Amino acid sequence: MTVLAGIKKIIATSASPWKCFRSKAPLASFIVSRIVTMIFILFFLGWALFGLMELAPGDIVDQMMMQQLLSQTSDTTGNNDSMDGVFSEEQLAKTRAELGLDKSFTVQYFCWLNRVIFHHDLGVSLISRAPVSFLIRTRIVNSLILNIISLVFITIFSFLLGVYFSSKAGTNVDVAATFFALFFHAFPGILLLILLQLFASVTAIFPVTAYPDFPFGSSPLKFVFSYAHHIFLPLAASFLGGLGSTMRMIRSTMLDQMGLPYITAMRARGISERRVYLNHAFRNTLNPYITGSANLLASLFSGSLVLEIIFAYPGIGRLMYEAVLQQDVNLVLANSMFISTLVLAGMVISDILLAVVDPRIRYGKT
Repeated sequence: MTVLAGIKKIIATSASPWKCFRSKAPLASFIVSRIVTMIFILFFLGWALFGLMELAPGDIVDQMMMQQLLSQTSDTTGNNDSMDGVFSEEQLAKTRAELGLDKSFTVQYFCWLNRVIFHHDLGVSLISRAPVSFLIRTRIVNSLILNIISLVFITIFSFLLGVYFSSKAGTNVDVAATFFALFFHAFPGILLLILLQLFASVTAIFPVTAYPDFPFGSSPLKFVFSYAHHIFLPLAASFLGGLGSTMRMIRSTMLDQMGLPYITAMRARGISERRVYLNHAFRNTLNPYITGSANLLASLFSGSLVLEIIFAYPGIGRLMYEAVLQQDVNLVLANSMFISTLVLAGMVISDILLAVVDPRIRYGKT
């Protein structure tokens, strides 16, 4: 019992600085705890990704050898004797040892962590031999631009339409808006993208690809207009898919707020309906939207994978798809960890914004 009491005393003594910090700065302590939680989640996520890549049939060496075999087959004129003995077991084993694939996936993961944390090096792509940081940097900007534009449009129109149709609840306009919102929310996103691409191919009004065929530096102003023309249809698909659920959420939240007693009391005091809607009920609809905004951004990034493949958009989702097909471990892991970090950071930011917009929320206080 004496030993147990000593252990409890040590634990209580070590935890007392954290309790003091939490009592003095509850929001800061909450942020610190969420960041620590993010680090642990990212650690186990990376370990699980290495394990999944290990379970996949074959490895990147098989992919490299297959590409070399296909290139040699296309170059030869039927003389198969020149390819005998090219891929010996010794060569395959040597290549795997050079890439570190002969070790267990746990050892590979810790080697990768050591290189990233202490040397700030994400490695090189095992297929293209280009630095992973360069590949991600050139693609992530395109994905961020597309998804942020979509998020901004979804946010603006969802609030405008949600608040407007909540004031028209039960009318024919509200029924029609609810029907179309449910329709686009339930409509398969991949089918919508395919239909929009067929529309672009048949009518030739919009290009079938989502990115201009010339660089930004050659003509910046022309590139901006061309980019807007190219991404109109993919952006429309992303916008329609996210608008339905977000608008319905804001509309239902507004209707719940309008039925609460404090709204009745303000109306009884003669406060104008516009002020009741915009200054009081509208502000209380921000909480559920801020909570769901991180999930909305994550769904946009996951949905952009299909979008980037169908419309040949050079984004991070398409890069991830190609890396998974080629079993490029360094590229897959760096992509996944980067996107996961963005999503987790978005959740932390949404929690902080909740405390900013709603004075009733105080983290760390019971």
